[in-house]
Amino acid sequence: MSTHYTNPVYPDYFADPFVWQHQGVYYAIGTGTAEAAGQVDESHEQRVFPLLKSDDLFNWQFAGNALLRPDPALGDNFWAPEIAYHDGTFYLYYSVGHEDKNHQLRVASSLEPLGPYQDVGEPLVDPETCPFAIDPSPFQDDDGQWYLFYAQDFLNTEDGVRAGTALVVDRLLTMTKLAGETRVVLRAKHDWQRFLANRPMYGAVYDWHTLEGPCIRKHENRYYCFYSGGRWETESYGVDYGVAEQVMGPYSDAGNQSGPRVLRSISGYVLGPGHNSMAVSLDGQDYMIYHAWDKEMKARRMCIDRLLWTEEGPRCQGPTWTQQQISG
Repeated sequence: MSTHYTNPVYPDYFADPFVWQHQGVYYAIGTGTAEAAGQVDESHEQRVFPLLKSDDLFNWQFAGNALLRPDPALGDNFWAPEIAYHDGTFYLYYSVGHEDKNHQLRVASSLEPLGPYQDVGEPLVDPETCPFAIDPSPFQDDDGQWYLFYAQDFLNTEDGVRAGTALVVDRLLTMTKLAGETRVVLRAKHDWQRFLANRPMYGAVYDWHTLEGPCIRKHENRYYCFYSGGRWETESYGVDYGVAEQVMGPYSDAGNQSGPRVLRSISGYVLGPGHNSMAVSLDGQDYMIYHAWDKEMKARRMCIDRLLWTEEGPRCQGPTWTQQQISG
């Protein structure tokens, strides 16, 4: 077994990496080159979303694509898949749409971790009332109840919040149906979370801010909602978190005025680390799995580094780009 690793841990484009473990095997699913660029096979027969397998969390092999493409009219941009396993079935949550608009949340299912996953045929959130919803992240609490965290757009600016994409949560009635009890988790409040100034959106122009890529972890009876903020192609992009006593909030990310506290760019080496998931290594160490650009910005690739729970809150020992020792 390897005793060291070096980021990135997979050589090809693999954004928004989500890792889960099933029966002793690690799996990863992410946004590939075609999905990100809206260039899914014109035949509409190609499966969407690349899959990887690993025996140790650090060495990965390509394992095919996951999703049988749904109705092409839904769009060509497929983003940020995540997997939940419940009662013998794997559920793939994802968004699909047309470039940066009309993105809807969908779910597909399979009896096998590598698929094929078949879309259930209906959106999770009504596209008429919520025209842009992305980055669905399922979370199961200790009592067995499932929730779905995701990102959607807000235009109001009361109480110091900024217009833009931000985080919400809803309870899942079943693995394919939401309760309709949406609550705001976190809104952008700081300059480092700016996506683009003077952005034309919804018939007006906004100083647009973005919180996206939610990832929920319960630690010592508190709920931590990790998220990525800023613009994904810039050095401002990184990972911060909000914390709550209850799964549906209220959450607070106070203390992040100067930038992301968990994971941030290192100029000249790693750019825009973010959109993380989490996994536990074979020896019980918590790890963050995330994507990052190389310094030439050729591709977003999958990286992994230790997550530490400190007195100041969760912190990642990355981003790293040199050889690292595997814990244990």
